[in-house]
Amino acid sequence: MSDDGSSGRHAGRERIVVICTRYLGDTLLAIPFLRNLRAAHPEAVIEAIAGGAALQALANCPHIDALLSWPDAAGIGRRAAWLRSRGYTRCYLLKRSLSAALVGFLAGIPQRIGFATECAGLFLSTAVAVPPGRHQAERYLDLLRAEQRPIDDGHNENWVDAESERAVAPLVAALPAGRPRVLLAIRGTDAGRFWVDAAWARLTTWLVAERGCEIVLCGAPHDAPAHESLRSALPAEVAAHIHDFSLALSLRQAAALVARIDLCIGIDTGLVHLAASFHVPVVVLVGPTDPNQWAPWGTRHEVLRSERLARTPLARLRSLLRGSRRDSLRWPLGRGRMDEIDVAGVMPRVAMLLPAVEPAGAGIRTLDLRSGRFRYEVTAAVTADAAVLPATKPLAQAH
Repeated sequence: MSDDGSSGRHAGRERIVVICTRYLGDTLLAIPFLRNLRAAHPEAVIEAIAGGAALQALANCPHIDALLSWPDAAGIGRRAAWLRSRGYTRCYLLKRSLSAALVGFLAGIPQRIGFATECAGLFLSTAVAVPPGRHQAERYLDLLRAEQRPIDDGHNENWVDAESERAVAPLVAALPAGRPRVLLAIRGTDAGRFWVDAAWARLTTWLVAERGCEIVLCGAPHDAPAHESLRSALPAEVAAHIHDFSLALSLRQAAALVARIDLCIGIDTGLVHLAASFHVPVVVLVGPTDPNQWAPWGTRHEVLRSERLARTPLARLRSLLRGSRRDSLRWPLGRGRMDEIDVAGVMPRVAMLLPAVEPAGAGIRTLDLRSGRFRYEVTAAVTADAAVLPATKPLAQAH
């Protein structure tokens, strides 16, 4: 959706604006909020302002009337004037910043609901507290809870448009049938979240050689060199099962591909949350980020982090003040080291979420390193009523 300049035909309806962040993961976690906002205001005109990857992330969202971007080269004053000209009566600030709250205040929007951080509460009509360890999706929903709005089960969802589905259909059809498709998200915008390259190579080899997987890569174009580095570190027999679409797909097309993946393994980055939004099982490796806040939402998942955690003095004080409430958090607060996550500990957690692919009645499967193909050393007849795996997985929540 985009702004078509037809705001005049919405005369008489309440106008609501949602100011999003520019980050993919944050925005995907806001989809349950947008759905509940629409339920709370079914007759209102709801518009979302986003930038960067968030624009494409919300392109197919049915819960908003328009998806906008900020005017070019606009400072706080010009942004406020632009908002004022659009006649909003209610503003939800998903972006936790003083500048975002100030823009809403200067725009004269009567109801400004946001988070009570960075002195932003001074410019909000409703400032919502942010408890440590609160999941980001729940934090967004708290903005509605503060207004006593009913909330549904908070389920995750996402959508694929027909054009993007057509674009990726040939790529999906070219992937070998009957082998689990595993998406690896090995890079992001924060180098502090990267896992060791050698660990990725070892895990990839295990996925292909021991579990019979096809490896899919579809990060941002600037991730392509890291993907090529991973491929070059692998034996040719393993590298043959890696498929990198990073330079071929837009984010919307990548979403259509991710919707057909069987499992995602990655660091804490937007692709992990994209997979979760399509209910793809996820194994996520976390270090400096808090899994209580950023774990995959609304899908089966496993979280891996180092056992040793570093905590700032402020975190220690918060832990002391929480007292007995510390047990309410699923994971202890603190920052872990990515290089202390051992591959040997990741493999069994991955195996828990991998789909079974062995044909009924098959024997012991081994990998022929000369051809990269699997063969069965002990075989038995497969009965006519044996289960047949589909070549592609149906789209989850797609229209």
